[in-house]
Amino acid sequence: ETTEMTNREEAEIQISELDLLSSMFPYEEEFIVTDQLAVAELKHFVENDSAEMPSSKIQFILNVKPEVSNASMVEFSMACALPFKYPTVLPEITVRSSLLSRSQQIHLNSDLKTYLMQNCSGEPCMLSAREWVKDHAAAYIDKELSSSLVTTSNAMQPEVITFTRLWIYSHHIYNKQKRKNIIDWAKELSLSGFCMPGKPGVVCVEGLQSNCEEFWSRVRRLTWKRILIRHREDVSLEGGGHAEIQKQRKFSTLEEKCFDAHGARGNHMDLGQLYHFLEEKGCADIFQMYFGVEGH
Repeated sequence: ETTEMTNREEAEIQISELDLLSSMFPYEEEFIVTDQLAVAELKHFVENDSAEMPSSKIQFILNVKPEVSNASMVEFSMACALPFKYPTVLPEITVRSSLLSRSQQIHLNSDLKTYLMQNCSGEPCMLSAREWVKDHAAAYIDKELSSSLVTTSNAMQPEVITFTRLWIYSHHIYNKQKRKNIIDWAKELSLSGFCMPGKPGVVCVEGLQSNCEEFWSRVRRLTWKRILIRHREDVSLEGGGHAEIQKQRKFSTLEEKCFDAHGARGNHMDLGQLYHFLEEKGCADIFQMYFGVEGH
């Protein structure tokens, strides 16, 4: 009889599978994790009994060049997401290539799913999926060529843009260079928010999801005693233009906020002042997430 796998066991399997993929495909053009935040959160979940379930799925892209004599120029990209219950449930995979018509792509993805359902339940299966794509995908390019004429109407769908706000917590932020980086990078990536240096250090950035993730990937590469994402907000904006994004912002620019605890030693910040600042911005609930207590 099969015993139900726990969330932590599933998370451990996901992490070890990611490690395996990274070691097999070290180059970004073959394998790239699109959301490093989700990986950090998953690792945190595995390492801490008290951690809650991660809030976003692991997502990555595997690029595959099939071994076919005439398809030397073809590349297939597999956009993959691992549901929290993977490998108990199947991964979500979409295979794309510029040479596939829409109906060929649908046909290919549906056959891949059938293959996974028949061969891979309950086991890590990203490598099998990749092998299958490598061996079979090129054959779909020549199938039903006449249908490629009907694909244009789907191109008119509005693009969905995601607005993200990250609440970052650090043991402390004193270093002048780091503080300068935080402000410069936010400006470069059109992010607003604030940075509260001292101990603890609090950084909030908001803007386009991809820019927030780029900001986080740069910041976490610096050396820190401890730094993590305390909370993350994502809002999908249908066809979100500049105005839609501006409407979501709670902060106008990114500035450094020093809430001095008058003459307190060790640059400890006055958390009461931080609470009132967050309250003004409509973010008082975040204070509890950082400090686990009511403000005032």
